[in-house]
Amino acid sequence: MGESPPERGATRQVAAEDPATELDLLEQTISIEGARILRHDPHGLAPAPIARSWILEGEPVAREKRLTGSTDQLAAAIMWDCTAGRFDWFYEADELVHVLEGCVLIEDAAGVTRALQTGDTFLFPAGSRYQWTVPHYIRKIGLQHVPLSRELRIIRGMLECLKAPFRRKPAARAANDS
Repeated sequence: MGESPPERGATRQVAAEDPATELDLLEQTISIEGARILRHDPHGLAPAPIARSWILEGEPVAREKRLTGSTDQLAAAIMWDCTAGRFDWFYEADELVHVLEGCVLIEDAAGVTRALQTGDTFLFPAGSRYQWTVPHYIRKIGLQHVPLSRELRIIRGMLECLKAPFRRKPAARAANDS
């Protein structure tokens, strides 16, 4: 098993040839917590830049990884992280988020502010806009779902009714019906 990282403020011996030495010194000098977190990515996240027109303050760096998706492409699970900044986010699909690490202040269009932190879950409905303020860092799992229109839900219900007589009965239930 690997060594655990040194505690903050602890000194460690490094060789001049150590490729991480320069980055470690830079981190200590300018105290960018986000740089340290982004350098040590055990989750395989890829860059997912926030639209420049959405950014209100700072230079947030966002990354994501699609974990899984539904066969109809209407639902997906995504891991996402972001460094400090303030930005608008526009939701085209419903997104249920669960915060894994860090915290964020979210403000809806009516000006209602709520803090989300590690362990919190929140639903962002499709068509909404929230302003995100990330003080340091946040990592979350998002379950995204594209809602069907009312018309498509009606059609889907009719299709299910039409298919019902042709479905196979479970074996235990079929034996009882005989």
